[in-house]
Amino acid sequence: MPGVHIVTDSSSDLTPEDTDGLDVAIVPLTARIGHEEFADRTELSVDDFYKRMAVAEELPQTACPSPGAFGQAFDQAQEAGAEAVVCLSLSGALSNTLQSARTAASAHRGGMPIHVVDSRSVSSGLGTMVLDAATSAGTGLDAVLRQVTGLVERTHVFATLNTLENLKKGGRIGGARAMLGSVLSIKPIIDITGGEVEEAGKARTRKRALHFLYERMVGAGAIDQVAVMHGGAPDLEDFLDLIAARFPRTSLRVGELGAVIGSHGGAEIIGVSWVGAA
Repeated sequence: MPGVHIVTDSSSDLTPEDTDGLDVAIVPLTARIGHEEFADRTELSVDDFYKRMAVAEELPQTACPSPGAFGQAFDQAQEAGAEAVVCLSLSGALSNTLQSARTAASAHRGGMPIHVVDSRSVSSGLGTMVLDAATSAGTGLDAVLRQVTGLVERTHVFATLNTLENLKKGGRIGGARAMLGSVLSIKPIIDITGGEVEEAGKARTRKRALHFLYERMVGAGAIDQVAVMHGGAPDLEDFLDLIAARFPRTSLRVGELGAVIGSHGGAEIIGVSWVGAA
């Protein structure tokens, strides 16, 4: 369709149902488990990823898409009638995915404007930006870019993990490094709002960690576009019940964390994202 098309990567954890009817293309990262490599969410489902990770001798690894993969997405958008493309990428502080997209945009020779934006976010934070941009695509390129810029500044992402081991071994622990000394006795809570992993808090129990997430949501004031994401968390329903009085299920987007976030955060993550007031 004519207008602005949106390109993103699979770290957005968006499903085909999420993007149905929207001009959104998702370029997959690669997940490596043992000696096998898979395109995230296309060759490896979320369920299969967590099953494989549970029995793997080594932690999974991820790799960013090639510039060629982004180039193909840009070409397909142009062939579909796009007048411009806005590419929203996983935080540049966490992955080379952003640079790969920028390389592809620089090499594009079709004459179509391509704007690559660092979301400074991950998972549902990035996914919310993508859905917002795609929904407002009919307003024109300048309006979409203004919308996206505002969302980058106002999108917050928090998560509680069962372990910091994956982040430590994957080299993405960032400002949460100070928690490593007590990792065995706490449930770490991280803040990825600025695009890097930072310590948000420590809880002695999983239940208390989930309460911490809820308290951050309540303390944020007027928020909308709340999303809850999880990596096979057995207590997801408990968390949804906990927040239901303030954040009813009908007002939430609930989804699963795929291989990109699961590889670095481990299994049983529960994360929340929201957009703060302008």
